Amino acid sequence: MKQIEVDRIVEPVLSSDGAGVKLKRSIGVEPNYYDPFLMLDEFGSEDREDYIGGFPAHPHRGIETVTYMLHGEFEHEDSTGSKGKMKAGDVQWMKTGSGIIHSEMPAMTGGKLQGFQLWINMPAKLKMSKPNYIYINSKDMQVHKDEDKKVKTIAGKFESAEGPVKGHNVEPIYLDVELKKYKYFNYELPLTHNSLIYLVEGEIKIGEIDHKNLKGSYLILLSKGNSLKIKAVSNSKFLLISGKPINEKIARGGPFVMNTKSEILEAVNDFHNGTFVK
Repeated sequence: MKQIEVDRIVEPVLSSDGAGVKLKRSIGVEPNYYDPFLMLDEFGSEDREDYIGGFPAHPHRGIETVTYMLHGEFEHEDSTGSKGKMKAGDVQWMKTGSGIIHSEMPAMTGGKLQGFQLWINMPAKLKMSKPNYIYINSKDMQVHKDEDKKVKTIAGKFESAEGPVKGHNVEPIYLDVELKKYKYFNYELPLTHNSLIYLVEGEIKIGEIDHKNLKGSYLILLSKGNSLKIKAVSNSKFLLISGKPINEKIARGGPFVMNTKSEILEAVNDFHNGTFVK
């Protein structure tokens, strides 16, 4: 077994998106890309002015967006005809494929809103596939719970708790872990995968090598290995996200991620010509 250690610690950059929603961006700035992950945002605030504008209708092509709500509610609507209200604990996993236009707007006028959006790249052979929207109710997700920890499985498996997302090309793992002070989280990861921890709250130690104290909102890129050992220095909450690299060239143009610049120009033209949604 090869011990996993901290490879790099990234402090998220304060940014905004949509109609002025304030967020912390950790992938999509530097690093710009962590194959197969294109972007990771933590959004939300207790101040309604930081999120009330939401994310009005906008297009995507060639990516998957995974939205995970911790607090608050969002209304979703898209060009496939899917619509609904995301509540705390729910997940929206959207495969945009050849093109989708969607909006995510707060279904609340005040209070705390908090969540995450992860962008996953799609391989060339799937980028122009039919869009697909998957809504995962928190009540349908399996959770492992013992006296040391609570692990919610969105994708992948922990002990007997298995996530609802299966048969995916990047073999994703997406776990929400709550770990009590001085307790350990041990997990075996595939050697093939790129893996990261996003620390939501608390303080943790990863592996055996001393590193900078990890507190609050940090992205931690992990070294290649299969044996992950995390100790909670205080009561902590973090996301463990892992995926198999696609290893293809990418071209980015705002909400479009393809393999070549010409494909980006085609997406822009399709959108402006009204032929974007197939």
